[in-house]
Amino acid sequence: MAPLNVAQKLIRSHLVAGQPMPGREVGLRVDQTLTQDATGTMVMLELEALGLDQVRTEVSVQYVDHNLLQADERNMADHLFLRSACRRFGLWYSKPGNGVSHPTHMQRFGVPGKLLIGSDSHTCAAGSLGMLAIGVGGLDVAMAMAGEPLYLTMPEIWGVRLTGELPPWISAKDVILEMLRRHGVDGGVHRIVEYHGPGLAGLAAMDRHVIANMGAELGATTTVFPADDRVREFLAAEDRVADFAELTADDGAGYDLTDEVDLSSLVPLIARPGSPGDVVPVAQVAGTPVHQVVVGSSANPGLRDFAMVAAVLAGRQAHPQVSLDVNPSSRQILADLTGMGATLSLIQSGARLHQTGCLGCIGMGQAPAVGHNSLRTMPRNFPGRSGTVDDRVWLCSPETAAAAALTGEITDPRQVGVACPTLSLPSRSAVNRAMLEPPRPAGEAVRVQLDKAPSIGTLPDLDPMPDDLEVAVAITVGDDLSTDEILQAGAEALPYRSNIAKLAEFTFARVDSEYVTRVRDQGAHAIVAGRNYGQGSSREHAVLAPRSLGLRLVLARSYARIHWQNLINFGVLPLEYDGRTPEVGDRLIVRDVAQALHAGTDITVHNATRDTILHARHRLSARQINILLAGGRIPALAARR
Repeated sequence: MAPLNVAQKLIRSHLVAGQPMPGREVGLRVDQTLTQDATGTMVMLELEALGLDQVRTEVSVQYVDHNLLQADERNMADHLFLRSACRRFGLWYSKPGNGVSHPTHMQRFGVPGKLLIGSDSHTCAAGSLGMLAIGVGGLDVAMAMAGEPLYLTMPEIWGVRLTGELPPWISAKDVILEMLRRHGVDGGVHRIVEYHGPGLAGLAAMDRHVIANMGAELGATTTVFPADDRVREFLAAEDRVADFAELTADDGAGYDLTDEVDLSSLVPLIARPGSPGDVVPVAQVAGTPVHQVVVGSSANPGLRDFAMVAAVLAGRQAHPQVSLDVNPSSRQILADLTGMGATLSLIQSGARLHQTGCLGCIGMGQAPAVGHNSLRTMPRNFPGRSGTVDDRVWLCSPETAAAAALTGEITDPRQVGVACPTLSLPSRSAVNRAMLEPPRPAGEAVRVQLDKAPSIGTLPDLDPMPDDLEVAVAITVGDDLSTDEILQAGAEALPYRSNIAKLAEFTFARVDSEYVTRVRDQGAHAIVAGRNYGQGSSREHAVLAPRSLGLRLVLARSYARIHWQNLINFGVLPLEYDGRTPEVGDRLIVRDVAQALHAGTDITVHNATRDTILHARHRLSARQINILLAGGRIPALAARR
C-alpha cells in the first residue's frame, strides 16, 4: 500500500461508503458529536422529529456557551430544554459557564483517531489532537446521533509544511493569519489542510487548536495535525494520557497540493474590518486608534493566550480610552489563570473579566461603538457580527491585543517597549468535571419529558420539490456573503433560535430590510448570489428561516461547503451559474426538476421575464437528489420508513 498521510488514515479508518477520491461522495462512520446552544435547540427538535430513542454515537455532548445573556426568560428556557433533551436522548450536558465548546471538548473528550462532527463550523479545532473533526449543519449531526453516516464530497488533501520556530511576540494566530493572507476566505474550499514538518515540534496542542480553529475561515472542510508527543503532553496534563494514540503520516506520504510556512519569518499580522481574509502586517496599520480590546473565544482559547496578555500588562494600566474585556474560554482555564496569579494581574490592569463563553464573538454583548475600532482575538469579523451594524472589528493575536490595550492604538508588539514575557505554565491542568452531567441510563432516559417553554417552536413543514419550479428572484447579493448577513447573530436574534417562525423575521435584515415583507407576499422565491455564498457559521437557521418564507432555489457563482449542504438538507435547490445575473423580480423556471437533475449536472433555467436562458449546473449525488426532491432529509428519511 502507498504511504498515507494523517487525513487519509483518518478517512479510511471511518469509511463506510464510496471511494475516497477527490470529488466523489463518501460516507463516514461518526464517533462523536458536539452541539452548542445556538444550534443545539434545533438539533434536539430534529431528534424529536426523527423519533430517536437514544443516541448511537460513542460520545455526544451538548454545550451551553453562546446564549448566556439572560436578558429575558428565553435563553434560560432554551437551556432547560437542552438539559431535558440530553437526559432524554443520552447526551452529556455541559452547563452554562463551564466553557466554550471547542476547547472544553478538546480538554475532556477529544481522542486522537476519532471522527467528531459538530453543529458549529469551528468544530475543526479538534483536528489539533489528530482527530477528523468537521463542522456541519445541525441536521447532519442529528442524523449521526441516529446512527447515520456523515456524507460529504471527498476533499483534496493540502499539505502545509512548517519549518523554523516562532520568534518572540509571534504566536499561532499569526500562522493562520498568514495562511489567510496568502489564500483568502475561500482558499481552502473542498480541501483538508494537514500541517506537517519540523516546525510542529514548537507548537503545543493548544497552539495547534488556534490554527485548526480558523481553518474554517479558509473555507476548509477541516484541518488535521498528527497525534505526536505534543498531543501526549496535552492529554497527560488533562489526566487523560490513556486516551493517547499516536497517529502520524507514513514516511513518503504525499499530498494533492502543497505549501510551506517558515515560522521564523513571520511578523505580527492583523485582519482588517470586514473579512478574516483581509490580512496585513500590524506595522502597516500601526497608530490606528483603538477603543476596545476583547481577549478570548474559541480562536485563542488556551491558557498561554490569556497568560500572555496578563504578563504583558502586569504592573501596568490599560490605556484610559480602551475597554479591555477578557472572556475566559473555560472554567478550568480561569482556575489555572488564578492559580498562576494572572487573574489578579488582569484585574489590576483595568481588565473586565466576563463569564466563560463566546459572548462578543457571536454578538452577545460587548458590541463596540459605531465607527470605533475593536481588536479581538476572535475568528470572525464579518460586518455586523459584533452586534453593531457599522462596526470596525480587527482580528489579531493576544500579543497584538495586549500591545493595543497598553497604547490605545494598533501597535506592533515588538515596538511596545517591554521585553517579550517568558511564560511558565503549569504541567497539570485544574481539571474540572463538576459541570458536566453524564448521560442517563437508557431505561431512565426514555421516561424523561422534554421541558418545552412556549418560546420553543417546531420545525417548519418541508413540502416536496414541485415538478416544475417557478420562482421570482427576491434578492441578489454579492461575493462572500456570510450566514451572519443572511441571518444575524447577536442578543436581538439569538434568543429565537428555537422558534423559526419568529427568527425568520430577521432574515437578511441587515442586507435588505424589505426582504421578509416582499417574500411573504410572493411566496416561492429564489436568491441570486456571488462567489462563496454562505461562508462562516454552520447555522442551518440561515436556510430554515428563508425556507419557511418560501425559498426553493439559490443561484450562486459558488458556495461555502456547509451552507450548500444545509440547502440540500432542507429542500432548497443550489445551482451554480455563469453569465448575466438575474435581477430582483425576474421570474425563473426549471421544468421537470427531477428529470433534469437525474439527467446530468447541467440545468437549464428559463428567465421568463427577459425570455433568456441561463445555463446552470449542480453538484448533487444521486442520494442528495432524492433528499432534495422529497423536500429535505427529514421527509426523505420518513419516506424510507
